[in-house]
Amino acid sequence: MKRYKKRMFAAVGMMLAGVVLLFAVDYQVRSYANPYIMSAGEVPEADAIMVLGAFVYPNGNVSTMLRDRLETAIDISREGKSAKIIVSGDHGRTDYDEVNTMKQYLMKQQFRDDDVFMDHAGFNTYQSMYRARDIFKVHKLIIVTQQYHLSRAVYLARKMGLEAYGVAADKQDYGNVMIKYKAREMLARSKDFINVNVTKPQPKFLGEAIPVTTSGTLTNDK
Repeated sequence: MKRYKKRMFAAVGMMLAGVVLLFAVDYQVRSYANPYIMSAGEVPEADAIMVLGAFVYPNGNVSTMLRDRLETAIDISREGKSAKIIVSGDHGRTDYDEVNTMKQYLMKQQFRDDDVFMDHAGFNTYQSMYRARDIFKVHKLIIVTQQYHLSRAVYLARKMGLEAYGVAADKQDYGNVMIKYKAREMLARSKDFINVNVTKPQPKFLGEAIPVTTSGTLTNDK
């Protein structure tokens, strides 16, 4: 019985330590990144604006969250902060393509083909920031996503040596789904804290550099 109680106390102690660590990392990431999160008018000029991908429909329409990200990037660009936009998302299958969908959305808003770069292998936030630095040769970056996700993105970019700023794309209330997203994001912050500070894995794909000083047409695959 005593041995059982000791094991129970040890298990509870480990669980509590894990929870404390989770909250400590969460606080560290947010407190580090939040001073660099600004409005479209406040953010400084940069080499490029990066729009992080989200769900797109088979008919070519963007989801509500992604539309708000794209519209926020348009606002920033029209403020004169950068003419170059990197759309980074999942294009790992022939039947699912976030980046061409995002580029087409921007092209309909009169953006030039030359100015919109597609990151076809931005499978997660860590890989998107890594590729922004190593493939697109960005030094100063404005990141666009919703507020719940933005701290992690800015944290990762800055830890990778980029002068990164964030602009939140929350143009509306997204409803109860945000409860799930925020809980999942807390775990993702801990995972990426380890990625960027300890393990430092390479992205699934790298490839030849395509600096944002060149042409976005070099990223076209259609």
